[in-house]
Amino acid sequence: MPSDADNALGARSSRTRLAAGIVIAIVALDLITKTWAVHELADGPVEIIGESVSFRLARNTGGAFSLFQAFTPLLAIVAGLVAYFLVRTLRRTHDTLLVVALAFVLGGAIGNLLDRLFRSPGFLRGAVVDFVHVGDWPTFNVADSAITIGAVLVIVWSVRTSVREHQDG
Repeated sequence: MPSDADNALGARSSRTRLAAGIVIAIVALDLITKTWAVHELADGPVEIIGESVSFRLARNTGGAFSLFQAFTPLLAIVAGLVAYFLVRTLRRTHDTLLVVALAFVLGGAIGNLLDRLFRSPGFLRGAVVDFVHVGDWPTFNVADSAITIGAVLVIVWSVRTSVREHQDG
């Protein structure tokens, strides 16, 4: 019969595999879609639903909403530190919803960090490839979507945890 330590180790291993699978899937999908966008959208946008929804190639040296354009190296370093923090936090997280949420954020952060490290114009100065354009919203990519989904899941986790603590207390 497995001991409590064996069960805890098995649960941790399961959470680690879940997080790694999510991160790898997001980074792979982000890389594949950005590669597609760079090759297929170079000649101009592809309209999906009129001008409201389209694929348009854009390169963003700034952060969210194209803010901080002049600070690309700093944004790359901050993204690396955030990724490091997320990995450490994921290793200590026991709640499956929080593991999923943090893995989405980590996958997105790594996806955009890879652009900053390896895309033109060079190391720590690379522009993030964005290509999904919806209405007046800024153009974004799979990594940005993953970060947003992860952030929403963190909020859901936080509210759920708060409700549980209120009910128990």
